[in-house]
Amino acid sequence: MEWKPENENEVQNWEEVVLIYNSALKEIGTKLEILNDEFQHVHQYNPIEHIKTRIKTPQSIVKKLKKNGYESTISNMVEHVNDIAGVRVICSFTSDIYRIAEMIINQSDIKVVSVKDYIFKPKPSGYKSYHLIVTVPIFLSDRHIDAKVEIQIRTVAMDFWASLEHKIHYKFEGDIPEHIKNELVECANMISDLDARMLHLNEQVQELVSD
Repeated sequence: MEWKPENENEVQNWEEVVLIYNSALKEIGTKLEILNDEFQHVHQYNPIEHIKTRIKTPQSIVKKLKKNGYESTISNMVEHVNDIAGVRVICSFTSDIYRIAEMIINQSDIKVVSVKDYIFKPKPSGYKSYHLIVTVPIFLSDRHIDAKVEIQIRTVAMDFWASLEHKIHYKFEGDIPEHIKNELVECANMISDLDARMLHLNEQVQELVSD
């Protein structure tokens, strides 16, 4: 079952939270590395460029809980904040995103909680990425926990755009001037076109090499 503490005594402090979610990141990271190695073995090609992981800061968690109307407790944090542990998978091509997502979903010990495809349906800001919330089993000495992890899968170009947009959003504290918003949307459209062209170019190369 998914980890939902009945009371705060089940998780004594922030250090224990970090231990559990760091373990979840290690589990997901190892799975992704194995899948990438297998893909290289079978197809002579690595779909994953690199992987980034992070644990959400206590300040960010408290802010998110307050925003959604919850008290700042360990129980609420575990139950209502799905992205305490985050993995970002960076790919070369858009097609790789769906390959990786399928490989993750097909893992027998991973349970998919939710899927959000911001590539098929981008956010109004222009943001594109593929999001999965999954649970992965963590086996401690005295108990078994299914910890939630958010997995974001995107291309190098999408990641570049998202990183810049995040910095701009932070500088303006969310109140981004309209002309900058419009410029970001235009850049997002250009990046989408670039991703499509690079994918098409790669497909042409693969066809020529295989002939």
